[in-house]
Amino acid sequence: MDETQEKLKEETEKWLKKLEDRVEDRDSSVEQMENVEAYRDDTQHFLDEEDYIRAWESVIYAWGILETLERLGKFD
Repeated sequence: MDETQEKLKEETEKWLKKLEDRVEDRDSSVEQMENVEAYRDDTQHFLDEEDYIRAWESVIYAWGILETLERLGKFD
């Protein structure tokens, strides 16, 4: 694994952990949360496959959906 891949893996794992912590307290029945959870699961799958670009993309998509739901007040 080269330095770029190692950095991408580390960043993806860091943001995946933060995402998991944030999702833990959220209502999974909220519309679109299934997409957040699916992208979270995809992130882990791609990490396991050592496909770090797709893993990074997946965690970013999950964050984007989650933050949009939060800004729309879906968890209040």
